[in-house]
Amino acid sequence: MPIRIYNSLGRKKEEFIPLNPGIVNIYTCGVTVYDESHIGHARSLYIFDLMRRYLQYRGFKVNFVRNITDIDDKIINRANGLKINWKELVAQYIARYYEDLEKLGIEKADFEPRATENIPEMIKYIQVLIEKGFAYESGGDVYFEVRKFPAYGKLSGQSIDEMESGVRIEPSERKKDPLDFALWKASKPNEPWWDSPWGKGRPGWHIECSVMSQKFLKTDTLDIHAGGRDLIFPHHENEIAQAEALTGRTFARYWIHHGLLTINGQKMAKSQGNFVTIKDFMAKYKYADLLKLFFLSAHYAHPIDYTVEKIEEAKQALERISILLNKIEETTRLRGHQPAAKGIKEIEELKGKFIAAMDDDFNTAEALAVVFELINLTNRHIADMDFVSQAGQRLKELLALFGLNLDFNKLRGADDDTRLIHDLVEKRIMLKKEKKFSEADKIRAELEAMGIILEDAKDGNTTWRRRL
Repeated sequence: MPIRIYNSLGRKKEEFIPLNPGIVNIYTCGVTVYDESHIGHARSLYIFDLMRRYLQYRGFKVNFVRNITDIDDKIINRANGLKINWKELVAQYIARYYEDLEKLGIEKADFEPRATENIPEMIKYIQVLIEKGFAYESGGDVYFEVRKFPAYGKLSGQSIDEMESGVRIEPSERKKDPLDFALWKASKPNEPWWDSPWGKGRPGWHIECSVMSQKFLKTDTLDIHAGGRDLIFPHHENEIAQAEALTGRTFARYWIHHGLLTINGQKMAKSQGNFVTIKDFMAKYKYADLLKLFFLSAHYAHPIDYTVEKIEEAKQALERISILLNKIEETTRLRGHQPAAKGIKEIEELKGKFIAAMDDDFNTAEALAVVFELINLTNRHIADMDFVSQAGQRLKELLALFGLNLDFNKLRGADDDTRLIHDLVEKRIMLKKEKKFSEADKIRAELEAMGIILEDAKDGNTTWRRRL
């Protein structure tokens, strides 16, 4: 079954056929490092990491580039506001960004280029655009002349006249047209700068992505360019104009955009007091899997509203998964069972259903529903060791595709008190066998006070897990 992707360029689902068979080149817009990464960033980082993982699972070699914007108006303004050097600010937030990636369990891209490390290539790119008549210098700035590129607006579906009347555009006496956008900005007093043929200055935001995507993926035409829906115009529209004006080739064959995240129905903003950073979330909830399950519950292209109630729903979902994994791990360990080589039809059918959902534009909500079908089915066959063993293997395989860190020992906890918990559980089992039920109940209460939940099986064994 082919993979189908909703392509923002054509505004419809299309069969995914990479330019070179078996190889997928993906570029996604990364973070601008002037502040803490928030849970909106987390959705973008997670969703595109998941897509990379799934395409690899389906047999593709994936080359994945995710940039870091480390020079920008926001960076300069924040550094000035804090009265620190912009390089110090950037170094601080790049370090924190990588801390967040680690906490979320999201892998680095194959390349994570920084804008400031690729400025010579950006200058050469701009020079060619000027030579081809698509750009012009004005007072030390360089602008892309939008009306010279007839296809401008094809991604956002707007005509130039509609853009001019419907979009607030920063005016400038240096521009020929209000829609023209900056490729190079002349430096102002106390701003960072690099030498260029047009004087001291720095690159515009849009040119960074065109240059770095083509440079690090070693191609003029990307298979997939991805980012948030808010980047379609003007950022991605401008990337297309620059790249296609320079090469004369299609810049990206598939454009994937994720929906935006709100908090209790409101746009996230510090001024609203609803700004939730990744660090805030992890400090409160501890498990990155809760955030991931929340993201998985909606199709990536749809908007998603973050609420405490939805995280509680994610917590219940994680509880259901962890309870079953705990049962499977303990029962197979205690019985020393090895699964039969032959696949069980019901389990394999559910795996096929999962793949069909993911092949259909990475429909994680449907795929997650299949995971819970498998959980329900396994609970109904919990006494069948062949079924339980194979279901456990498949469940872990599918959850790994979601990037959920459901390591059994981690779920149970690997703290210094693990041995004490184990001993108390074993003691309680013995007390129950000796029919000393009141003493066994005291141990249960003691464990509950420690945040330990016990699951008693019909065969007399007991499994335990930590309360999430």
